[in-house]
Amino acid sequence: MTVFRGVNQVNMDAKGRLTVPTRYRDEILETCRGSMVVTIDTEERCLLIYPQTAWEDIQRKVESLPSFNSAARRVQRLLIGHATDIPMDRNGRILITPPLREYAMLGKQTVLLGQGNKLELWDESTWTARRDQWLEVQSEDGVPEELQSLSL
Repeated sequence: MTVFRGVNQVNMDAKGRLTVPTRYRDEILETCRGSMVVTIDTEERCLLIYPQTAWEDIQRKVESLPSFNSAARRVQRLLIGHATDIPMDRNGRILITPPLREYAMLGKQTVLLGQGNKLELWDESTWTARRDQWLEVQSEDGVPEELQSLSL
């Protein structure tokens, strides 16, 4: 199982290519031979990047949701509809398509954020603003009950 951790500042070139950090490349090649899937996050203006094998499990679960439930149908349309296969090239780069770049408002400076089984790709200024907002909310609202028993 692939585990992605950490915050990585990565520059995107004018063609929409970004270089996957070295610490992730070998595992991506070993786990899924460089085959990745990118889709949108339905709650935030960022992209979700999964190894092909992890995405297949998620897609099966999303497809099994009841199609007559409007919220489930919305998620199916957005997640599966935007899902794009992206192979990692021999230089360790992935190409983010224009529609995906537009959705996440990606500029040259991006942040690749490890989230365990996936990566999130954010425009750097959007990430910084959202991170600061979440930190502010946390200090105002306190720690959720589910996390209060967790020791770090």
